[in-house]
Amino acid sequence: MRALAIAATGMDAQQTNLEVIANNIANINTTGYKRSRAEFSDLLYQTERAKGISNRPNQAVVPEGANIGLGVQTVAVRNIQVQGQLSQTQNDLDVALVGRGWFQIQMPDGTTAYTRADSFNRSDTGQIVTPDGNVLQPGITIPSNASSVTISQSGQVAAIIGTNTTPTVLGQLQIANFVNEAGLQPMGSNLFTQTPASGDPVVSDPNQNGFGYMKQFYLESSNVDPVKEITDLITAQRAYEMNSKVITTADEMAQIVSKNLK
Repeated sequence: MRALAIAATGMDAQQTNLEVIANNIANINTTGYKRSRAEFSDLLYQTERAKGISNRPNQAVVPEGANIGLGVQTVAVRNIQVQGQLSQTQNDLDVALVGRGWFQIQMPDGTTAYTRADSFNRSDTGQIVTPDGNVLQPGITIPSNASSVTISQSGQVAAIIGTNTTPTVLGQLQIANFVNEAGLQPMGSNLFTQTPASGDPVVSDPNQNGFGYMKQFYLESSNVDPVKEITDLITAQRAYEMNSKVITTADEMAQIVSKNLK
């Protein structure tokens, strides 16, 4: 009975949907996190009666036919790249990105990863690093006697050095952009890597060429909407229950047939 296999694909799809929703809820307070959405498509169809042809000689053309679908499959888990709300902090290295763009992070193996998580720290050598100690690119070193570090909307980093009264420019931050942000590969720790689907990064100074701008003393919160996630959770649960009911009903029908054959 095909209904058993079809309903099984529905339960599997809703289980995936539930896992995606659970991950969104788990990261509701993760800085820079972008919610995900499971996307589905129907499977192949079995043709019981072809449409558009005559099933018998000298008969009229069948206008609709009969095609039975074989279920559903998960085709993608899409990251929704929508701006999260900004929350004000007191840390001079909390720098939110407003608009399009990604911070560039140098990994220990020399490769470049990308992130929207905008909470940075100083290393023991004064470099600007992520909470995991990976260096923000382009690399900028803040001297130990620096104070009043400022980061402009265009990414220029400056500070008061020693007893000077005027700020000294320490460097220029740049951000990357991609044609298809959804094609970036998540790797955990708020980091993403480039893939053939994302395209090559386009690097520019912030607040230019359609890129977003930087806002110091702010963090970008997760874009997860708690109300929507709970609503989606209830919908996924109901869909799972209905597919489970189909399996139960199909099994009962099969039992009736088997009893009548005895």
